[in-house]
Amino acid sequence: MAIADAKSHSDGKVWNFCRMPFWQSGGNASSSSSSQNIHPQPNQNQQHVDGSNHHSSSTVSSVARSLLPTRRRLRLDPRSKLYFPYEPGKQVRSAIRLKNISKSHVAFKFQTTAPKSCFMRPPGGILAPGESLIATVFKFVEHPENNEKQVDQKSKVKFKIVSLKVKGGMDYVPELFDEQKDQVAVEQILKVVFLDVERPCHAMEKLKRQLAEAEAALEARKKPPEDTGPRIVGEGLVIDEWKERRERYLAQQQVEVDSV
Repeated sequence: MAIADAKSHSDGKVWNFCRMPFWQSGGNASSSSSSQNIHPQPNQNQQHVDGSNHHSSSTVSSVARSLLPTRRRLRLDPRSKLYFPYEPGKQVRSAIRLKNISKSHVAFKFQTTAPKSCFMRPPGGILAPGESLIATVFKFVEHPENNEKQVDQKSKVKFKIVSLKVKGGMDYVPELFDEQKDQVAVEQILKVVFLDVERPCHAMEKLKRQLAEAEAALEARKKPPEDTGPRIVGEGLVIDEWKERRERYLAQQQVEVDSV
């Protein structure tokens, strides 16, 4: 019994003797590892990460900006579609109102996937804050492949309106959008929708009103500005009414001289 106790006691000593160095070594390793984590030493990898912080932050900010909704500069009416009367073999018209809803001057430009069969009037321009206009869009309607009437046929032609913030008093030139590509915003991509001319609808009536308003605005721009002052003749030296009075006065003086 004593032998057994002694043996177990000795076994415990042997186990403790074998176990303690392993525990101490493990503890030292973990403590040294913890100390290294708490006080990291600078190395080449750390320097590389520090050098790329600016690039990473700029990339994150650009991604964040892309996720934000685009702030519109123009309000469109209609908002996302261009309505055309369906008349195969003819050139038809559509209209769209553009209004500058920003606090600065905005340049706009039309673009289309079919420049040979479509054009816009005006193709571009500059709108002051709160200013609006109605643009007219012309399109040639192709004949359908069969003889059946296909009013609801899908058109692959699309239009795009882009905008650019500009300074007031500038003249519009298309090159503005090439010089400041980074500042150009896509306002809307417009799809083509055909309307049956024989079937009245709200969209057709609205289109007719906008086209009439666009024609009236075009005629008003063609007329010369009204002159509120006196009408000048020649180089601006003589007024018609004053000239007539002078001629009558000289004729009267001549008569009096002849009578004397």
